Amino acid sequence: MRALILAATVLVAGCAHPWNTANIAPGSTREEVIASSGQPIRVVPLKGGGERMQYTLQPLGRYAFMVDLDASGRVVRSRQVLTELEFQRIEAGRWTRTDVENEFGPPAMIDHVTSFQGDVMTYRWAMGHDPMFYFVYIDPAGVVRRAHPGMEFINSPQDRN
Repeated sequence: MRALILAATVLVAGCAHPWNTANIAPGSTREEVIASSGQPIRVVPLKGGGERMQYTLQPLGRYAFMVDLDASGRVVRSRQVLTELEFQRIEAGRWTRTDVENEFGPPAMIDHVTSFQGDVMTYRWAMGHDPMFYFVYIDPAGVVRRAHPGMEFINSPQDRN
C-alpha cells in the first residue's frame, strides 16, 4: 500500500511543471496554479493586494513565466516575460534592481565588467531560434543605468563545422 501511495505521489508531482503556466486560464485559483505548475520560485506582492507567482527556467533555460493573481487569489494573467518586447519596458534611470527582479525573476547570472561600477544582471532568452542574453546594468545604488541584448554564442562541435 505504501509503495502505491509513493508511486501516485511521484506521478502527480511529475506532472507539475513551470511550462504548465502557459495554459493557466484567467480566473483559475492559486491552488490550481500550484497543482499544475508546482511551487513558484518566488512570490512578490502586487499593487492592490495581489501577488505575482514567478516560475523561471533560469539559469540555463530561456523562459520565465509570471502568473499574476488578484487580491482574492484568482489568476488575472499569465505570460512568458523573457521576450524582446518585455525587456524594452526597462527604463534606465527609473527602474531599480527590485523592479527588474519583480518583472523577470532572478537572473541567470550576475557579472561585473571593468567599464562599469556595479552589477550586470544577465538573463538568457531566445529571439526566434537564436540564443540571446539580456544585460541589465545596476549601479551601486540599485538603479538601472542601461540595458541591452547580446548574442549568446554557443561553442559546440556542431557550431564548428
